[in-house]
Amino acid sequence: MHRFDELDMKLLYELTKDGSISVPTLSKKLGINASVLYSRIKRLMKKKLIKKFTIEIDDSLLGIGVKANVGINRDPKLKDSIHKKFLETPEVVSISEVTGRFDIMIQVYAKNLEALHSIVIEKIGKIEGIQNTETFVELQKTDKDPVYLIQ
Repeated sequence: MHRFDELDMKLLYELTKDGSISVPTLSKKLGINASVLYSRIKRLMKKKLIKKFTIEIDDSLLGIGVKANVGINRDPKLKDSIHKKFLETPEVVSISEVTGRFDIMIQVYAKNLEALHSIVIEKIGKIEGIQNTETFVELQKTDKDPVYLIQ
């Protein structure tokens, strides 16, 4: 395991809040020389702690009105083919193998409840090897900082 100091953690905190912040702005905010920050960011990327810089999209502006998690029980013999089908389904945005009463949890984005129903019943439910599904519609979501970013 790599060791990361307080400056590394401050950098992660600030970049997680806004990955588009410029190094000069970050330098002023943290009171650290910009060249030090450049080298720190490069080091964190080399160690693969920072995997990529990305953007956050307002899904509602793209017509996504409903998000849901779907718990799924499946035939273990068909695990790979089911996983492949999920990867081919554009509305499935994440796939997690889990412990507990389900084998898999997937996250699904849809335009509305009618579209979600169609996705779960017509697409997911008809995949060979799917034994049972239970859908959990997201009513509200509040993001918070991961524990490693708490200062």
